[in-house]
Amino acid sequence: IKMICLIFTLFSSVSSNGAAASGQVAQIGATAQDPQQQQQQQQPNAWQVIKGVLFRIFIIWAISSWFRRGPSTPDPNTPAGAPRVPSRNLFPKDTLMDLYVYISENEIFTDFNNTEVLFWYQQDLVYGDWTTGESGDGCYEHYLELGLSESVKQNGSIYIHIYFTKSGFHPDPKRKGQYRRLSTVHATRMLNKYKRRKFLKTKNLLTGETEADPEMIKRAESHGPVEIISHWHPNLTINMVDDHTAWVKGSVPPPLDQHVKFDAVSGDYYPIVYFNDYWNLQKDYYPINETLQNLPLRLTYCPLSLWRWQLYAAQSARSPWNFLGEDTYEQSDEDQDSVKVALLETNPYLLGLTIVVSIVHSIFEFLAFKNDIQFWNSRQSLEGLSVRSIIFGVFQSLVVLLYILDNETNFVVQVSVFIGLLIDFWKITKVMDVRLDRENRIAGIVPRLTFKDKSTYVESSTKIYDDMAFKYLSWLLYPLFGCYAVYSLLYVEHKGWYSWVLSMLYGFLLTFGKYNCTFVMAAFSLTCIFLFVVRTPSGVHASQMLFALYSLWFIYSAIKIVQ
Repeated sequence: IKMICLIFTLFSSVSSNGAAASGQVAQIGATAQDPQQQQQQQQPNAWQVIKGVLFRIFIIWAISSWFRRGPSTPDPNTPAGAPRVPSRNLFPKDTLMDLYVYISENEIFTDFNNTEVLFWYQQDLVYGDWTTGESGDGCYEHYLELGLSESVKQNGSIYIHIYFTKSGFHPDPKRKGQYRRLSTVHATRMLNKYKRRKFLKTKNLLTGETEADPEMIKRAESHGPVEIISHWHPNLTINMVDDHTAWVKGSVPPPLDQHVKFDAVSGDYYPIVYFNDYWNLQKDYYPINETLQNLPLRLTYCPLSLWRWQLYAAQSARSPWNFLGEDTYEQSDEDQDSVKVALLETNPYLLGLTIVVSIVHSIFEFLAFKNDIQFWNSRQSLEGLSVRSIIFGVFQSLVVLLYILDNETNFVVQVSVFIGLLIDFWKITKVMDVRLDRENRIAGIVPRLTFKDKSTYVESSTKIYDDMAFKYLSWLLYPLFGCYAVYSLLYVEHKGWYSWVLSMLYGFLLTFGKYNCTFVMAAFSLTCIFLFVVRTPSGVHASQMLFALYSLWFIYSAIKIVQ
């Protein structure tokens, strides 16, 4: 949002500057003009604001649609320019099916004659039937405990192999007369899930002691800072999508194209088998180790409508641009868990309030950064503005960015803070004269950056009051900063001296920092309401609530002053 605001605001300012330049050429003969009136800008009416917002929304939608559009996979067997024929489902409606479920440690399964690996065999399932089953909804369940081998205990993999065959056929290709390729649907998936467990080696920097579990310290010394552990979840749903759409090969939209499989000879597609674990929360996974003897597994077969499958596929899809790494995907899974928990456990009225607060929060954030950029881009005089607060804001944003990078926060948060830092750096060029000194180079090689206060700031009384304000403010903040640094060093564990400096500065700025924009105040107040819906530490609730009350008081005072 910040980056898009910056781009469109700069674009708008260039257009307005061009129009202003044209007006100046037409008014060369006008010599008597009030300088205060030159600084006043014509306020747009409500319709102009609505048109501008709608235009920006359309551009954002067009850009996001272009980036999310996936290239269709061409069919090598189709001649160039030949029309593609719509296909059909190989399993018509109400087809009788048999379900075979095999559990094996091999990704490629061929041991059909081994009855020990046959987990579930269900006969006479009806494709697209929503009325049979134990509960009359077309669903069937099967529960069994799996024996654990030594290889699985030692971080080995275990796979599930699903076969749907038309009634009377068998999935084994070696059985002549009982196997038919077009009558067999196959899907395979790894049941266990590998997750990374990170060991944070924190200690008291003065005494060297730590409150961490000694067993965890030994594992960290033997396995390193990151250990990959196999995890297990006891529930899994097998969905067969009740769909008879005339899909065209090579034109199935992503991410659905990853699940629709076409037969190479006939051109028709197989029924879509979907492993649904969307409601399996990450907190319910537990590690597989030597202490376990059996693994419980409850399989559920259910039909699934096309539109619900599209929702699940879209939520579970990952970008084909895999440049963010597995850590980002794990963070994404944890973020989705918070949304799932809110949907499952939150009161519907409170959930509706959460959605409204989230929308209003996004609007306030958009308005805050848009107005901030527009204000500084069109500002000609610095009279009445604090340059020191801008420089302090750059320092504050830099500390926050280094802190979240050191603590491996969510990638989206990192990008947002980084763009905010770029905007703060851009503000420096608006409040100070920045140039390259090529005569006095650093080490005789690198040009030196020089900063000089603008004349409108030096010649006004603003600089005097600015220096006076920071002088008196430092008398209060510096002792508090020193006390907080001592407290953090004595009672809080850290990874090292670098982490201590960052956490100390971040904690101090979080406690005594300031927001100087009304829209940001409002957005932050709404964030505090949202924090009581999602699960966050209780200390965050207290600090954010206090700041919310202060923010609301600030907004009220600002409105009274304007009136």
